[in-house]
Amino acid sequence: MSARRWLPLIAACIGTFLLLTYATITTIAVPAIAVGLDGSTGAMSWVVDAYTLALAALLVGMGALGDAWGRKRLYICGLVVFLVATAVCAIAPDVTVLVVARGAQGIAGAAMFATLLPLLGDAYSGRDRHVAFAAWGAVAGLAAGIGNVAGGLLTQFFDWRAVFYFGIPVAAVALAMAVFCFADSERGDDNIDWAGIVLFTLAAVAAVLGVTWGGDIGWASSSTVLAFLIAIGALTAFVSWQRRGSSPMLDPALFRSLKFDGVLVAAFGYYLAAYGPLVVLSLWLQNGLELSASAAALVLSIQPLAFVFVSALCGSRLQRVDLRLSLGFGTVLCGIGCVAMLCVLAEPVWPALIAGLILTGVGSAMVSPVLPGAAMSDAPAERAGTASATANSSRQFGLAVGIALCGSLFAGPDEFALLWPLVFCAGVGMLTGLVSILLFSRSSTPATVQPIAERAHT
Repeated sequence: MSARRWLPLIAACIGTFLLLTYATITTIAVPAIAVGLDGSTGAMSWVVDAYTLALAALLVGMGALGDAWGRKRLYICGLVVFLVATAVCAIAPDVTVLVVARGAQGIAGAAMFATLLPLLGDAYSGRDRHVAFAAWGAVAGLAAGIGNVAGGLLTQFFDWRAVFYFGIPVAAVALAMAVFCFADSERGDDNIDWAGIVLFTLAAVAAVLGVTWGGDIGWASSSTVLAFLIAIGALTAFVSWQRRGSSPMLDPALFRSLKFDGVLVAAFGYYLAAYGPLVVLSLWLQNGLELSASAAALVLSIQPLAFVFVSALCGSRLQRVDLRLSLGFGTVLCGIGCVAMLCVLAEPVWPALIAGLILTGVGSAMVSPVLPGAAMSDAPAERAGTASATANSSRQFGLAVGIALCGSLFAGPDEFALLWPLVFCAGVGMLTGLVSILLFSRSSTPATVQPIAERAHT
């Protein structure tokens, strides 16, 4: 086969990089946006949260729709909406328009994210699929770290609107490549589980809102409590419906696989531990150490540099490694990295973060290339989109929880304000890593992603 066979992979990586970069790219730009649009602190939090909320809440539902309607069709629709929403963000005259456009970006991002991995599965088989999943996973992990860096540099040297202008040509390239590089996927069962999609989306939205409001206005506030009650009620109804439905959105059999459960736990934990603290670290670097936005971005760039180095060195090899090492220990390593960052308490200078940023970069580089293949390895082909979307939803929910809780625990500009955010992220990272190791150990199927490369091409 010629080099043209990798065009679908390149197209998928560009789309993935775009949508995940925009989950974090506004983090460092928020102070400049607040000045430019005269926005309040509460309104500014929604510039970040609107995207994260929509992306995390709608992923699984979009995965089910992609399986039913056609993955390429849904992905292209998502890209078109993402392109338009990004342009609206760039020219937004006030905070309200910006927040609404960011929400539209998140909805479009969910449609893209839910379909990209199954599109890669359709495009490749055998060893090529093995390589494609590893490369895609590496890009997915790298994008979150790059977002903070890119946002800081664009804001410092240009303007906060450049953060969004940057995405317009990238989205246009991704759209053109998607049209010509992805094959049309077959439509699945038209019997879409609309009730399941609505209930799961309601539960996810309410849960993310509860976590976000808990960090912003207090965990005992009526709004926070109501959000969590709605989440619990909707999730209970969803589980009951999935057990009784003839064509459930999420096949309950997926969750009877301890291997799949371990993947979900690791996805949540590593993303929270590796990327959840970056917002408060950025605030400390800018407000506590009085670094510029570009300087803070360069400090945080240590993490994606470590990620790139490890991914390039052994990303494809990790596909053949036991999941207890790649996903389990990789997640634990992200937690250990947060512990290492506590060195700032003894020496409040930015070099004290270097070891922790390197460790979280290495840990996430162990997990990300393996995660997509592991998520789909036990799923039937017709449920591949839903399975991968569920794993990605777990990952994004980990980021949302990490950002919200770290923000709630962070108080003041000095280094001691970092204590409880880092302790929290360290604990979650190490605990979820150990739990995933236990689940993989007890799984009835091999704790490896090797079956992905050996499955028949569908």
